[in-house]
Amino acid sequence: MARDLSQICEQLREDREPRVAVLRASAPDFCSGPAEDLDPAAISPDPATSLSALRVPLVAFLSGSCVSVGLELALACDIRIATPDSIFSLADAREGTLPMWGGTQRLPRAISHGRATSMLLLGTEIDAPTSRSWGLIHEIADKGDADLTRVVESLLTSGPLALELAKEAIHRGSELSLRDGLRLEGDLNHQLAATEDRAEGLAAFFAKRPPDFSGR
Repeated sequence: MARDLSQICEQLREDREPRVAVLRASAPDFCSGPAEDLDPAAISPDPATSLSALRVPLVAFLSGSCVSVGLELALACDIRIATPDSIFSLADAREGTLPMWGGTQRLPRAISHGRATSMLLLGTEIDAPTSRSWGLIHEIADKGDADLTRVVESLLTSGPLALELAKEAIHRGSELSLRDGLRLEGDLNHQLAATEDRAEGLAAFFAKRPPDFSGR
């Protein structure tokens, strides 16, 4: 499954048609346990790295248990929505193992060093309201799939190139100084200014109509 997920991500990276991707489980639990007897080096790139490399916005719809490698996959997504009954943990160390798909690095960046330490070292499990207040998830889906649909449709109304470059600014900028990050933002704005989508956005604004973005 992990290898298949990485391959699907590679296909999505080469396809210019999709504008949004959604990661969800077919079972009630997003991921109920650690990946036992899985060699981290056996899959390269690992699925979390493959997910994070997608150019389109990636929405994770999380339900039930989201633990271990499941939480690592969720952390690689851009927007995380969870059902009210969802729970989160990254307690691999209690089993004598380490997170293998970036959990030790992405979790502190998402919820702060202290909170991540609690989850990684003490095995602290948090529920949906706590995960939202900590910034781990962005929204609780009280209406289930209807909330997911609303978020996806909101993304689809935005300029696909603008969203792609915004993702690039966020990911690359987080590793830069403020000065270099601002320079990156300026460079990406210049890049966007030469696109058909930018021209369409301006034309739609002055015509007071919804824009019809082409992704070019």
